[in-house]
Amino acid sequence: MHFEKGSTDAARKIAGAWIMRNMPEISDRIACGLPEYDDRLKVWRISLKPVQGISTLGEIQIDEGITNVVNVTNIQLISDRLKKRSEHKKPSRSARKNIFIPAPVPNKVILGDSIRVLEDFPPDTAQLIVTSPPYYNAKTEYSEYVDYQEYLDFLRKVFIRCHHILSEGRFIVINVSPVLIKRTSRNTSSKRIPIPFDIHGILDRIGFDFIDDIIWEKPEGAGWNVGRGRRFKADRQPLQYKPVTVTEYVLVYRKRTDKLIDWNIRNHYNRELVEASKIDGDYDVTNIWKIPPGSNKCHPAVFPDELVRKIIRYYSFKDDMVLDPFGGSGTVGRIAYEMGRRFLLIDREPSYYEYMKKSISALTKQDVRVDYLIANNFDEE
Repeated sequence: MHFEKGSTDAARKIAGAWIMRNMPEISDRIACGLPEYDDRLKVWRISLKPVQGISTLGEIQIDEGITNVVNVTNIQLISDRLKKRSEHKKPSRSARKNIFIPAPVPNKVILGDSIRVLEDFPPDTAQLIVTSPPYYNAKTEYSEYVDYQEYLDFLRKVFIRCHHILSEGRFIVINVSPVLIKRTSRNTSSKRIPIPFDIHGILDRIGFDFIDDIIWEKPEGAGWNVGRGRRFKADRQPLQYKPVTVTEYVLVYRKRTDKLIDWNIRNHYNRELVEASKIDGDYDVTNIWKIPPGSNKCHPAVFPDELVRKIIRYYSFKDDMVLDPFGGSGTVGRIAYEMGRRFLLIDREPSYYEYMKKSISALTKQDVRVDYLIANNFDEE
């Protein structure tokens, strides 16, 4: 349904009059946002925000015919939110950088603990982070955490460092899924650990805003080897149903900022790179990406090339630095290089470092500078 500008102006006028009449004490400190028509509710929805600020205080809903206010957020709640927002000092707009310029860091492959390694990099090192955290006790060889909370604490420390070096308003994309802990005997049950949902809380508190949950869908039957669902297939008893998992999450977050995404586009230091990075041809319209899983004899859970290629294509410009703090087999670095981006790969497993070093060296063939480093603080406590 399309509405002319006059419709939005009329809706905003009714909302403004309602605010003046019902909230006279604070009306001069509240502004109306852009009216939007909700086809589901059949109402106009107008967000309320502080005159000085962008946070949402509440909402006014106006009937479809733009004649009356039909619903509004509790007035006391709006007032309380306004008071709370005013207690936080806003950053000065004059302090903003006019042009974004990234830190001039060359391609690197580093053996070390990301928590310590990333401390040595300055802000604006990375313009995109693409990673898949290590498993939590999913397989025997990965059982290196005392308990689940220690695992989450480890991820939090890594993501804090990632937040520090990621440029303002840029993206971190994390491939993660619930982990199945198999039962230890016939008298115990298996357990699924909801890692994606716990990671959200960690990222939100660090300073990342949730943007999208992309679903990576694998071919049907891809997860049958884990044994999930076999008992139900045999017995068909209620309560025993467990679907075979053929999806993983690709969680997209943006480093929190009051700048719109357009700011990152308009204030890029090189307009030619911006133009060269435009998305040509077909693209993914929905958040369901159907991609076969990857495989590599040197790593048990590699990124599919296509998955990484899509992420880099949609969430970075050419010449951006792409970071993977859990480098693994180096897929992120390899695809970043092929797509005209720089890369920073870190892993604490020596065998993965050697594999990355070998594969990246063969790919770049000395055409570009790549630093292969072993962190001095790798074994420090």
